[in-house]
This record gives sequence, C-alpha cells and structure tokens, in this order.
Amino acid sequence: MATSFTRMISGRNEGMILAGMGAGTLASGYLLSDSSTAAERRKFYPPNADYPDLLKHNNCMAAALTPTIYAHLRDKTTPNNWTLDQCIQTGVDNPGHPFIKIVGMVAGDEESYEVGDNICYDPRTMKHPTDLDASKITLGMFDERYMLSTCVRTGCSIHGLGLPSACSRSERREVERVVVTALSGLTGDLQQLIDEHFLFDKPVSPLLTAAGMARDWPDARGIWHNNEKNVLIWINEEDHTRIISMEKGGNMKRVFDRFCKGLQHVEQLIQERGWEFMWIERLGYILTSPSNLSTGLRAGVHVRLPLLRPHFKKILDNLRLQKRGTGGVDTAATGDIADISNLDCLGKSEVKLVQLVVDGVNYLTECEKRLERGQDIKSPSPIPPFRK
Repeated sequence: MATSFTRMISGRNEGMILAGMGAGTLASGYLLSDSSTAAERRKFYPPNADYPDLLKHNNCMAAALTPTIYAHLRDKTTPNNWTLDQCIQTGVDNPGHPFIKIVGMVAGDEESYEVGDNICYDPRTMKHPTDLDASKITLGMFDERYMLSTCVRTGCSIHGLGLPSACSRSERREVERVVVTALSGLTGDLQQLIDEHFLFDKPVSPLLTAAGMARDWPDARGIWHNNEKNVLIWINEEDHTRIISMEKGGNMKRVFDRFCKGLQHVEQLIQERGWEFMWIERLGYILTSPSNLSTGLRAGVHVRLPLLRPHFKKILDNLRLQKRGTGGVDTAATGDIADISNLDCLGKSEVKLVQLVVDGVNYLTECEKRLERGQDIKSPSPIPPFRK
C-alpha cells in the first residue's frame, strides 16, 4: 500500500505552465519548475558557487558541512527529489539558538539518510539497540517533593510517505488517515483514545517554519488522548506521529511502562493495516531531525531545584542531561522550574536512556538535599557520550 501510494504521488512536482488571456491582455501566468529543471540550472554553476555562507553559524550542520562534502552531495537527490540544499535550509536560515546547539538540518524522506550519510552517520559501524522492557528500570520513583511531572515520548514515521518537512498535502492527509484508522482498533486501557478536536499550537519556532513544517496549517493535524489524558498521540507536527506518556508526580517507571505498551500496541495496529514505521537496524526509528534518530526517545521531568540551579551546567553535562524551559526547546528555564531530559537518543536503547535519566535526576535531588542541609556537593564523573 505504501509503495503504490508513493508511486502515485511521486509526480507531485511535475512542472506546469498556467496562463490566462483576456481581451488581448495577459491576466496571469505561473511557472512552477520541477526539480529536474532546478538540477539542470545548477549544472551551470560549480558547487563552490552554491556553498552557503556559514562563517557566523553555530550549529552542527555548519560544523560538519565542508565544501568537499557539499560538492559531493549537492547534485544528488532522493527518489522523491529531496536535495541537500533543502535539508540544510533550516540551518542556513537559523545560524544558532540561544539555549541549545541545534542540528541545522532535516530529512525530507527516509532516503535522505542514505543519500546524505556523509553528514549524518557512519553506515559501516552504526547499529541501533532497542529494549522496551520497563521492568528493567530501577529506582524509577522520584522524590515527589521536587517533581512536578514526568514524561516519556518519541516520534514515529510512516514508511513510504514524505516527512513533514517535504510531504505533499495528500501525503499529510494519508498519514492522518492511516494513524486514525489504526487508533480505532485500540483495546483495553488504550481503547478510550478519542478525537476531541484538540490541536497543538501552530509551530512558530523558526527552526520548524524554515523547515516547512507549518505549511497548510491546520490541515490533517490533531491530537488523540485517553480519558485520563496520560497517553497522547500528536499527528503531523514535527514528525508523522508523536507518542507521549505523562503524568503528574515522579513515577518514571510507571510512565515508561505505559509508554512501552502504547508504542508497541500502536505499531502492531499500523502493521496489521499494511503499513509500518520507518525503522532500520543501524539507525532505529527514522525521524525528521537527525537528533532524534535511533530511539527518538525523550524522557524528562519538570523539577524544582532552586538551590542547585546555579550549578546545573557542569553537572548536567557530565550526566548527559539537558535543561530546557518548561515551554519547550525555544523557551528559557525561568524561575525555580526546569525541564530535565536525556541529551542523547542515538546509540543507547530505550531502557538505558530512561535509566540514565532516572539515575541523573536522583543525583540532582540528592544534591539539592545536601545544599538544603548546608553541605557541599561535587560534580559527578562524566558519562562518556555515544561514539561511532
């Protein structure tokens, strides 16, 4: 089904000339050039004439994209005619970010990671481990005097359909149809997932708008949730789907267990209807942002640690954790409350990432308690990042 649909829409970029004539006067004329025309046009200029000005940029794309790599990849396209220049446009338009070091590129389809492997990963050595056994989590109940809420989420993409940065309207609507049809088969604790016309806010982050993710808003977008509103599924935001388990308080093990069961159940229903999530062994789940490859998993807490706050930077770096504002990546952490989550998604299983957050947050709360007693604290030994 996915393959036939992809073939059906693969001609969506066909060039057209539309013109209207009236009373001898040209009323309107539009020329929509297809990607092959753009490719022909690029042949007149060498790659160094197209290489973007990245001198003032501070994102991962700018650090990795050398003129040599650009020259090698500029004229390559995926089967859906997605190009390197389209991948990097959001990083060209957004030199940096006030709170995090951004990736600076997005994929338009799953083949983007094949064509652009020089930038994203080493295909010879990468391998994605997966583990959704929540019973392996230890010490997963936080001290709730400091915890406001706990959340685990990931994104999943439907194989054969363009990603939100590049999809056509028909593809976006097909994503909605596939997911909504699958959700209608939910049973047990998840059978109460219903559409109440909830809608996440229109993306206003320049990171998302420059990548084309706010096009045609709010067409084919929506949120499904259960009665308790502790399982939510977003449709067609940054990724085709975002599966979220959350609740107030600090029971990370319970939140992760609910997440694992929900993800596995939804994936099974997708497969029963002839579709599947984008997933390959060396990269795991394929998502729009390279930063979310592998598990795509973010496990986090909203936590209040006022005394520890001035010491966050080095401690969080050593624990492979990151701090964001409670309003998301584009907000600063203000006041006493911060959103603490895992820094890495790639190279570790879901269980290991959640356990890393559990251990890190428990360490942070112990530090806060020591400061409350007037005792000294020390930074933990650095946890080594994942290496290729």
